Amino acid sequence: MFLVRRRWGALLLAGLGFTLASLVGVGVTGHLSSGGSVDPDADSAQVGRLLSERFGGGVPNLIMLVEADTSLDDPEVVHAGRVLTRAVANSQGVAYAHSYWSTGVDALRSPDQERALIVARLIGTETQVMDTAGRLIDQWEGRYGPLQVSVTGSGPINHVIEERSARDLARAELITLPITGAILLIAFGTMVAAGLPLLVGVFSIAGTFAVLRLLAAITDVSIFALNITTALGFGLAVDFSLFLVTRFREETAAGQDTVRALDTTLRTAGRTVLFSALTVMLSLSALLVFPMYFLRSLAYAGIAVVAFSAVGALFVLPAALAVLGPRVHAGRLPWHKPPRDGDLWHRLGSRVMRRPLGVAVLVTALLVLLALPFLGIRFGVVDHRALPPGDPIRTAAEQVTRDFPVYQYTPVTVVLPDLPNAASSSELRQYVLALSRLPYVTRVDSAIGTFHNGRQIDDSEHEQAAGQGAANQAIQTAISQAIRSQRYADEHGTWIAVSTDLDPSSRQARELVTQIRQLPAPAPALVGGETATLVDALTSLRNRAPWAAAVIIGSTLALLFLFTGGLLVPFKAVGLNLLSLTATFGALVFIFQEGHLSWLVGEFTPMGFLEPTLPTLMFCVAFGLSMDYEVFLLSRITEEYRRHGDNGVAVMTGLARTGRLITAAALVVAVALGGLATSAISALKMIGVGLALAVLVDATLVRGLLAPAVMRLAGRANWWAPGPLRRLHARFAFYH
Repeated sequence: MFLVRRRWGALLLAGLGFTLASLVGVGVTGHLSSGGSVDPDADSAQVGRLLSERFGGGVPNLIMLVEADTSLDDPEVVHAGRVLTRAVANSQGVAYAHSYWSTGVDALRSPDQERALIVARLIGTETQVMDTAGRLIDQWEGRYGPLQVSVTGSGPINHVIEERSARDLARAELITLPITGAILLIAFGTMVAAGLPLLVGVFSIAGTFAVLRLLAAITDVSIFALNITTALGFGLAVDFSLFLVTRFREETAAGQDTVRALDTTLRTAGRTVLFSALTVMLSLSALLVFPMYFLRSLAYAGIAVVAFSAVGALFVLPAALAVLGPRVHAGRLPWHKPPRDGDLWHRLGSRVMRRPLGVAVLVTALLVLLALPFLGIRFGVVDHRALPPGDPIRTAAEQVTRDFPVYQYTPVTVVLPDLPNAASSSELRQYVLALSRLPYVTRVDSAIGTFHNGRQIDDSEHEQAAGQGAANQAIQTAISQAIRSQRYADEHGTWIAVSTDLDPSSRQARELVTQIRQLPAPAPALVGGETATLVDALTSLRNRAPWAAAVIIGSTLALLFLFTGGLLVPFKAVGLNLLSLTATFGALVFIFQEGHLSWLVGEFTPMGFLEPTLPTLMFCVAFGLSMDYEVFLLSRITEEYRRHGDNGVAVMTGLARTGRLITAAALVVAVALGGLATSAISALKMIGVGLALAVLVDATLVRGLLAPAVMRLAGRANWWAPGPLRRLHARFAFYH
């Protein structure tokens, strides 16, 4: 074998590659981008760019909550407030800044007259907005003369979410590494064997960081890719290595020398690892069909880390095993006992074989019960509640929401980029009047004035109207005053602020966006704002989901057929995967949307909805991981079936030989991914809990019980295929 003969050269080459990758990947965090959860071609994304580039603003996305030691109208406080407002307005990346002291608008002062607001619009890309927010937080949060300043708003909230995510990732690694090491020690029983998978994990993560650094030079790569890289890197590297090392030790224990043991290991377990890696990469590649670079970045990172994990397991690890030989058994723990065929998994397999129908019905019923909450899934816009209770940015947001309801809801923004002479356009007037008549619209501000319920009004009239029926007086008045100095029009077009008191994530708010988009306009109209962004995200995900499903399911069916030669097995695997994942998503809705069992996963605030891109991400990752265990199980079952042709014995033997291995691998992956659940950020917590739960449910209920039961019931039908497909399999099969 080449790797046996060139083992030292292979290890030297791996060391050089690791060193080079580490040098290239160092500091990768500073080159990654923020945001990326919006389709860049969607109306809402174009509106954001146009407001920044052409009109110099939009609705405020940074809010400073200011408290004074004395009266807000004290001369010293007034002077300090005006100076601070000008300083913020003159900061780089800020389109405007207004305050109670610069405008005199009472709605920018709390009802008890103890707090006031400075509102600002940060412009640029998502990354630039977050960078500006971070700089302003560092510069102004805290004490400023007689003022105590707190900062919040969508820009600072998103900045802090990403900043805390990076810190939480580092903490998760410190927690998960020793637990992973302990699981490997228990699984292998020797210090040397347990250390090899960790080395492969470090190798795969270093290589992926280098790939992300190179990709960041030519395209946007989300900073959240690092979270997936680290978790999947250790999880899959350990997964693949565990399978190979276990088979190598099994062969050496049977009396084979190092060369023959490695040859057998790579021909059997090595093929399985290669096939498993292909399956996981194809599942993750489905994320590439979505236009959001948040999802595409996670595909880049996931595919790269799986590829490097496979390279490490199939080339670096065999070279290390060739060097170690029998010494791989060194450092045996005194209490460790090698597994026997009469262990737990053999006994479990025997019981499943005796009562396959009962096991299948019982497990399916349980999974369906877990899946039921998924029917009530809702989607919404992430806000300050994604931060942990007590976070300064969240605390400030809660105070603003309580004392300044004017900023609880942001307007829908409509941009007509190609409407010259907008200020004198009679068509624009008719359009604005029509907008003001739509249900739930409380005010429309434009270049030609302010409108309410089909007529033009001034601010005093609107405050009277609000006082007659609205819960929060002067809400839209204050928003309009805050952006009064902006250009509502330029020589080429105009923009309009459509105010409403609807929750941006509500069904009525989404219906309003649809009505605005359907309303005839004097020129092509683009609709933006929080609700429009949510609508666009859901539309993009819904339109691309069939293509993603086709990539995942089609590739899985094809590869599993080539792997097993049976037509039923691939469809069985896909069906069980979908059932398992639906049950996992049902549990996520039950916990994170509805708020049940929160004490199990740590403190967070349920918002009554889920962020729409997260289930998409989790489905692709979890589907790939589930197929990983399916391949491990099928590889041994197929090997046994080809040896003697007895389906029942093959299924039971395959489960007995791989059950312990799959359990250990699943625990490692669950710990690596579940480490994200220690994050204080609810999105990362949900990803960690969801993926860990998906892995554990799949490795126990599905691979340990349901899959063997279904294969036992199917009998020889598992391996049936029509003549043309049998000939195709004979030509391209992974096993001959």
